[in-house]
Amino acid sequence: MPVAYSNVYLQSAGMFLPGAPVDNAGMDAYVAPLNRISERLKRRILAENGIQTRHYAIDGAGATVFSNAQMAAGAIQATLAAAGKSLADIGFLSSGSSGGDALMPGFASMIQGEMAAPPMETLSVHGVCAASVGALQAAAMAVESGAHPLALAVASEMPSRLFKRSRFAAQGYDTDFDAHFLRWMLSDGAGAALLGGPQALPQAGGLRLQLKWTHLRSFAGDYPVCMQLGMTADRSQSHLDFPAWGDAEAAGALALRQDIRLLPHLFDVCIHEYADLAHKGWVPGRGIDHFLCHYSSERFIPVVDDLLNKAQLSIPRARWWSNLAWRGNTGAASIFIMLAEFLEQRGAALKAGETVLCFIPESGRFTAGYMLWEVVADTPAEAAAAYPRQPAASHAIADDALPDVSTIAPPHDPAAAPQALAPLLTELASIWQDYRSQVWRTPLLQRIRTRQLQTADYVRWMGQWIPQVREGSLWMREGAASLTGDYAALAALIDLHAGEEQNDFRILHSDYLKAGGTQTDIGALRRNPGGEALNAYLHSLAATPDPIDLLGAIYIIEGTGQRIVPSLLPLLRAALPLPPDAFRFLEYHGANDEHHLERWLMAVQMALELDTTGTAQQAIVQTARHTAAMYLMQFQHVLGPDGQ
Repeated sequence: MPVAYSNVYLQSAGMFLPGAPVDNAGMDAYVAPLNRISERLKRRILAENGIQTRHYAIDGAGATVFSNAQMAAGAIQATLAAAGKSLADIGFLSSGSSGGDALMPGFASMIQGEMAAPPMETLSVHGVCAASVGALQAAAMAVESGAHPLALAVASEMPSRLFKRSRFAAQGYDTDFDAHFLRWMLSDGAGAALLGGPQALPQAGGLRLQLKWTHLRSFAGDYPVCMQLGMTADRSQSHLDFPAWGDAEAAGALALRQDIRLLPHLFDVCIHEYADLAHKGWVPGRGIDHFLCHYSSERFIPVVDDLLNKAQLSIPRARWWSNLAWRGNTGAASIFIMLAEFLEQRGAALKAGETVLCFIPESGRFTAGYMLWEVVADTPAEAAAAYPRQPAASHAIADDALPDVSTIAPPHDPAAAPQALAPLLTELASIWQDYRSQVWRTPLLQRIRTRQLQTADYVRWMGQWIPQVREGSLWMREGAASLTGDYAALAALIDLHAGEEQNDFRILHSDYLKAGGTQTDIGALRRNPGGEALNAYLHSLAATPDPIDLLGAIYIIEGTGQRIVPSLLPLLRAALPLPPDAFRFLEYHGANDEHHLERWLMAVQMALELDTTGTAQQAIVQTARHTAAMYLMQFQHVLGPDGQ
């Protein structure tokens, strides 16, 4: 759950960007091409990420002009100057970064030493982008607890030293796309935030930013490594496993890599986490006024926007603010640099009662980070008169005491959007988030993500899945036939979906045979215990009058095809020596289930509009929860009850 605060205010924020801005044409002086394909990759990546200028702490010869600790010190000095404070006023310093200038000691200690700061409490948070949230959360807790009147959080990144052409000499200037990618994505910079209690100095217009809550949740146990430094491309060896540093460099273990095939799933995970927060009452019912989203590339703007819309948590694009285009992607430092510049440019226009949401997705091994701020007037009376205040959550809210979330802003045109779907979709998103996380930690997916899956495992999985998929169109048609009265209007939608699914099991059987399966009689294949339980449950529901609750089952089943299957496909292809046509079923569903879910949304809207008893929503939620439990059981039993 989020950490809530009642006594933490932003006193000032500052940043340090080294050197003059470097435009796209001037990048080669710092990030020189490696080989003949570098220029083509550079054009493609820059066209998608939208970055026009960035800063580097190295010069054209590759020499360091500012160290990482020096940049952090520069951001701290700017932050303290803005608040009229000195290092002597600070009792707590936390840092967030993917790495300092030395492997040890901790980065916060190195910053303290760089500044010759007096004795203080320090904490070094090591991670990637969301390390900034960890640093700020630690500083906020130091203030909230009363341990320190003032606390500093700083984040600084200096990846440019990894991108110099000389770094790739040991590999013969030849490397894979994953290592090429980040050379044109990341740049250098530092940002800091000073936190204090209610005595914090007012911002422009007598307003302050009060920190309402922070939330930091890692999904490292669910997904493979997405962004890494220090391991070989296949993640099988650490740089410390080699006889010497030169050997590690030659093997590519010291190249910074990003598996871009996993990136879309990072935002899916993080938006579902946000939907779960909304469902549990942590997001103001009237919505968010200012959205500072740390996306690494403008390519992901529509991805985030679409996911927010589907979760009925739309934030109008006019409320988004980013400086990615002219400051670049500075990793953990990005959100502090963004916050500082946002206040510099937009601070005078803020109004009491407005909210500022900072969203920080981390691709390292998938971490979701959030910070919610509220603009408050210098006195409570002024705040109340300026803007109606929303009650803030100060502790975990029990499920039976959830606030009304029916006022969550709907997507697109508020006047035409299906407002009644908001509570249902946020509750389903919460169920999905838990289900997805558990699926990724089943023995089957653990074996897939660690590249230990054998062809025999894949064949076994397909063999158990075929009869389950075969039954899918049958229980759907049975459910459509059970619809009566006004609900009969839904039958056409469900029949259309069932018709598309009718022969999918044949594609899956073909994959099974191409992978080495030997059972040609589909009728002889058997589901595992989880599949048997799910099949029996769905058929029994389909036989009841007006089984609207089956829409909850479809949400989980089709969601699995759209959100889980696509991320498995590249891992399976990399791990198994099988022809491309042995994965046709997984490829088909990853590409087409999104359309199925759009049709599902129409069906749910119709069902709720036709519901005269007020029970349809809870029935859909309950069935989604039960289906998730049984589908999870199906995954758990693929390799046998003990995962063997």
